[in-house]
Amino acid sequence: MFSEANLVSNGQSFSGDEGKALSAKPLESLSNASRRERSVSDTDRRPTRHTRIGVDSMFKPGGSCTTGGHWSAECPAPISSKMPYFTKLLLLIFCLVLVVESRKHRRRRWTHLGMQRASHISKKNEDLTKAWKGKTEQLLKIDEHDFTMRPAFGGPAIPVGVDVQVESLDSISEVDMDFTMTLYLRHYWKDERLSFSSTNNKSRTFDGRLVKKIWVPDVFFVHSKRSFIHDTTTDNIMLRVFPDGHVLYSMRVTVTAMCNMDFSRFPLDSQTCSLELESYAYTDEDLMLYWKNGNESLKTDEKISLSQFLIQKFHTTSRLAFYSSTGWYNRLYINFTLRRHIFFFLLQTYFPATLMVMLSWVSFWIDRRAVPARVSLGITTVLTMSTIITGVNASMPRVSYIKAVDIYLWVSFVFVFLSVLEYAAVNYLTTVQERKERKLRERFSCSCGIPHSKTMMLDGNYSESDANSLAGYTRNQMVPEEEKPEKVVVHLAMSNESNSSRKRGLRGYVGLRIIQNTHAIDKYSRLIFPGTYIVFNLIYWSVFS
Repeated sequence: MFSEANLVSNGQSFSGDEGKALSAKPLESLSNASRRERSVSDTDRRPTRHTRIGVDSMFKPGGSCTTGGHWSAECPAPISSKMPYFTKLLLLIFCLVLVVESRKHRRRRWTHLGMQRASHISKKNEDLTKAWKGKTEQLLKIDEHDFTMRPAFGGPAIPVGVDVQVESLDSISEVDMDFTMTLYLRHYWKDERLSFSSTNNKSRTFDGRLVKKIWVPDVFFVHSKRSFIHDTTTDNIMLRVFPDGHVLYSMRVTVTAMCNMDFSRFPLDSQTCSLELESYAYTDEDLMLYWKNGNESLKTDEKISLSQFLIQKFHTTSRLAFYSSTGWYNRLYINFTLRRHIFFFLLQTYFPATLMVMLSWVSFWIDRRAVPARVSLGITTVLTMSTIITGVNASMPRVSYIKAVDIYLWVSFVFVFLSVLEYAAVNYLTTVQERKERKLRERFSCSCGIPHSKTMMLDGNYSESDANSLAGYTRNQMVPEEEKPEKVVVHLAMSNESNSSRKRGLRGYVGLRIIQNTHAIDKYSRLIFPGTYIVFNLIYWSVFS
């Protein structure tokens, strides 16, 4: 039956009399309705302009329209004629937004794919031994073991190999008797607790932060005064762990250690110093410390040089050290021999001292009556030698034995001092001689009764004729009257006695008087002092060089 409910369900509602009229129609109206339905189905099969629905066409609600006073379902009504202008504009904007968003999404997709490909390439070049996503403690199983105990605790001694690379010898101090050295200290041992699984059998490298969490050897420097690990820009510590548990532990250290020096041959000496390494807590029963590659375990930089020393050689040794309260320990030695450069001390010590000694010899050629000149020269050389000795000892430790430089300086000082004493002796003998002559002159002050007295003036450059002219005078009649520089004044008494013996005696007396003007001690000193000093130098340099 075609009732009011069916009409409502088809999307149309009628009110009032229209609904009653429809319900009151006879059965022919039903047949008309059925015919209309068939005509609608036939119309749907035939393509008409109403079946071509465009973008701007829509159907009325209910899907029917009125044609000739009746409702029909096949005639769609175009909405474009009824749609407002701003709605069309909104639809256009919406379509543009959809196009733009689709392009952005496509770009993002391609960018993401490019990043994935780049990250895939970088992963191929990345060091897989260090690309561990978990914690270090989980990789090395640090939390599962007690690292306060050494490896194989309670078992045999763990071998720990050591090698050293010397970076520089910073200073050698004779006053403090120590040296400062910068070196790379490396330890090698095996700790199975640190082993880990690895597909490529490569090591893992860590910095100093992991060192505090595992066991490391407690090596220290024996007889060290100061030492520190470099911390610029971070702590200079490296830890490398291999999959089988082998460990390399390296650090950069600067240490100042004591060096027992022997200065008996200074500055012509050679010093041998040693840096000693030893375990502090573990005896030889717990830790066996050894050089990893023997004498090849010690490497040095070829550019190492010192201002005062020549580094002759480096070598390694090892031995056991015994402590009465704790036991035996393995001790490693880094030995190096230094030979001192002599040229600096030749310029600063030996040459000045030699020149002062030679300067003191100048006084032997100065007249003995020039007291101010000879005294001032002798005192100047003595004070200069004292200054040189003081300066050398100020830069040396106060040792209780004699050094080689002390022998040279003090012998030179003795030569300078003896030159001063030599003039003192010359001046004293001259004074004594003048006193005797004065007494003799006073004794023979009266020359009365001496026949044919004659006075002659003789200087040092007397001739043979002057000496022969005195042949007629007797020796006991000659009385010295006055002595002037470089001249001899004598009183000669004429005598008729003339023989050869008197002539020879007169010549000897005149020669003695002339020699006394340039004293014999000065003449002997001009030969003895230089000859003795030359012999001393030959002996000194042959013994100590």
